[in-house]
Amino acid sequence: MKIEIWSDFACPFCYIGKRRLEGALSQFPHKDQVEVVYRSFQLDPQMERDTDMDMHEVLAAKYSIPLTQAKGMNDQVTQMAKGVGLDYHFDTMIPTNTFDAHRLTHFAHAHGKMKEMKERLLKAYFTESLHLGDHEVLAQLASEVGLDKEATLAMLAGDEYREQVQEDKQRGNDLGVTGVPFFVINNKYAVSGAQPGEVFLGALNQVWEEESAAPALKFVQNDEKKDEQSGDNCADGSCKI
Repeated sequence: MKIEIWSDFACPFCYIGKRRLEGALSQFPHKDQVEVVYRSFQLDPQMERDTDMDMHEVLAAKYSIPLTQAKGMNDQVTQMAKGVGLDYHFDTMIPTNTFDAHRLTHFAHAHGKMKEMKERLLKAYFTESLHLGDHEVLAQLASEVGLDKEATLAMLAGDEYREQVQEDKQRGNDLGVTGVPFFVINNKYAVSGAQPGEVFLGALNQVWEEESAAPALKFVQNDEKKDEQSGDNCADGSCKI
């Protein structure tokens, strides 16, 4: 079974959805046969790498709402995150363009470290308030999951994995992804949003049962011929036990 997850580092629900899926997988009897792959998606491709706005101001500007309302919304998300063991700090988060962080995830995938890199980047952004647009920060985080720091800096300085990020975004568009997190199971079942763990577990079990079920055989035979030959063990072209 393959689960593809479209997500963005700037999306607080993506980290929550990741934890809820992981919780469901821990209860799934066939979890050792599940491959999880992360796909790139940017909620705001035009976001600047450096801005003087904090996360509350970014949210208020995006939805044209009062700053107090934006803070209230972020407080609600913080409480939701606590429910899955995550510690969010919206007051000190650093808004930035996430394109290079997505490129780094693809770089990590090429070196067998995608899952570790994804988790490290999410924690760095939501819990540690690190700048995910800063190449030095990204390279340091990469080294913490076992990637070469200098090789990471060289990759970030160029255009490597730019196409892979764009391909993920385009495939997401083709699938109709307009928000994240978005989960695609075996390329034909979808779960949208940070759904409760039981929703993910139910989807996993349903997909496993449907994909594993052997198709029932339907026999095609001339009934009249069958009646005529009922007494002949091999008359219909097959030998009976």
